[in-house]
Amino acid sequence: MRIVSISPSNSELLGFMGLDRHIVGVDKYTDWPSSTNGLPKLGSDLNIDMDAVEALRPDLVLASLTVPGMEKNIAALEERGLPYITLNPKTLTDIAECLTALGEALDEPDRARAARNKYEDRLAYYAELSRRCIDKPSLYWEWWPKPVFTPAGGNWLTGISELAGAVNVFADEPAAKVKTDWDDVLRRDPDYILLAWVGVREQQVKPEIVRNRPGSEGLRAVTEGRIRVMEESLYCRPSPLLVAGLSKLGHMLHPDIYPPFDAEEMERWLGDKAI
Repeated sequence: MRIVSISPSNSELLGFMGLDRHIVGVDKYTDWPSSTNGLPKLGSDLNIDMDAVEALRPDLVLASLTVPGMEKNIAALEERGLPYITLNPKTLTDIAECLTALGEALDEPDRARAARNKYEDRLAYYAELSRRCIDKPSLYWEWWPKPVFTPAGGNWLTGISELAGAVNVFADEPAAKVKTDWDDVLRRDPDYILLAWVGVREQQVKPEIVRNRPGSEGLRAVTEGRIRVMEESLYCRPSPLLVAGLSKLGHMLHPDIYPPFDAEEMERWLGDKAI
């Protein structure tokens, strides 16, 4: 089986299932599992080199609709007659369903079932920890600074927030993400501001941009020093790697309830080092 993955989350789903040996090409942002590091890079998620994809003679292309504009990749695959499936998980439950869907597409139902059980068991463990949390801080997740985009109620980060013993301040919005403005964030006055800018490595994220916005001096998260830069790779991709982010977030918010992040244990659980 020759598989081309044109989204990082798709590659991560395959890696978690132990099927990454079938991957022969990836998009330029895929960096997990480590087995994909030396594979041909086929362009960014919105600018895939379809000639290069076709040249790899894939038996299956794993496409995605997690980023607006990816629709043109689907059209290009259909135009060339390349076999593909499209994944578009928005919630933690959707990720489990994607594991099952991949198992069906690759004729690996047992692997899919085992991976899904492992994933859902870990979520259940964190759900139990979250029930022990009496005080649940409010979180503002920033996915993009200008204009302001934030994950909302229909997004995996609302689920991650809940499992970490917290509340996403935009959980009342039913969409997966919303375009809003800074005044809206000011009105919600979150306990924490968590910066996970999509496609931007944490070393390039600048918290001072938030601190310098009009009205920021009145936010509790600013005055009490609770702006955090979060790993884009652990919070912005709908795959089981979110569990590594959940582990870190839970301990940050409730160190008396959630154990510290254990890199070796997480490596065993994922089957590869967490990013």
